[in-house]
Amino acid sequence: MKKTIAVLPGDGVGPEVVNEAIKAIRTVGEKFNHKFEFVHGLIGAAAIDKTGNPYPKETEKLCRSSDAILFGAIGDLKYDSDPTLKVRPEQGLLKMRKNLGLYANVRPINVFESLTDKSPLKKEIVEGVDFVVVRELIGGIYFGKRGRNKKGDQAFDTSAYSRKEIIRVAEFAFKLATRRNKKITVIDKANVLETSRLWRETVNELKIKDEKLKIDYMYVDNAAMQIIKNPKQFDVILTENMFGDILTDEASVLTGSIGMLPSASIGEKVILYEPIHGSYPKAAGKNTANPIGAILSAAMMLDYSFGLKEESRTIYESVKKTLKRGLGTKDIIDKNPLSTSELGNVIISFI
Repeated sequence: MKKTIAVLPGDGVGPEVVNEAIKAIRTVGEKFNHKFEFVHGLIGAAAIDKTGNPYPKETEKLCRSSDAILFGAIGDLKYDSDPTLKVRPEQGLLKMRKNLGLYANVRPINVFESLTDKSPLKKEIVEGVDFVVVRELIGGIYFGKRGRNKKGDQAFDTSAYSRKEIIRVAEFAFKLATRRNKKITVIDKANVLETSRLWRETVNELKIKDEKLKIDYMYVDNAAMQIIKNPKQFDVILTENMFGDILTDEASVLTGSIGMLPSASIGEKVILYEPIHGSYPKAAGKNTANPIGAILSAAMMLDYSFGLKEESRTIYESVKKTLKRGLGTKDIIDKNPLSTSELGNVIISFI
């Protein structure tokens, strides 16, 4: 198999963790006789610094012509300190999602047995946790109309959804649930929000067509509590954009470190893969960031985009073996932590 992968390292620790993911994919290619070509592009603050645009046209062209996208992170402290700036790194990420039609974000929440003591929750609560959050990614309040009045002392952000947008992401969640335990929890705020009531109506219509699935509904405030109180009750969570953004970051602490988690953003023609941890600019260039989220994102790529299930499983099992030996970066290991590149090399040796 020969595939072209667009590589967008981005900002902060993005380039460091993406480098380890590339090494893992290359090693898998050598082991299983596949050829992967990596073509780099600019995005975020790195793109602003060189082109003035957080998502250059050349980057979009690269993404559209590739078989998959490997993305690092976006964000830089010099932009965080001035909220009045007209051009910001995050605009590049939102524009990329919208332009490429990346409508569903998929985040697996798996707690590795060897890391149950690293979670801030009790071992008996997190042991065996294995669920997936499917978040609608290009609708809702992040993409709705926004603005201020003439005086600037009032502001508004609008959340809007169409039935078509909901059906698209719900059908993906349904397919995913049929491959798992056939259970979906739809998280909303239907007691208050009209958009949430449309979500319920639409999902109920789809449910009638697929009676094999068990579908429950839960208000987002209760869901935030239940993810901490009893996370094992969930299998597939389906939710809208902002709720999914908040809840997946909350759920990430179950695993012991936000650096552990991969994700995939599903588009109609291309899929983007990224660790969920963000750019963490304070650690940039220090070779201390956890590369596991990026490496597991590479494993998702091999499965979701290329159908290489054995190759994907090989990466996952290599990460599992590494953690079982008590090895990791400083976010998960107290004594003698490894650097980003050292941990990547250990995982690659197991591959």
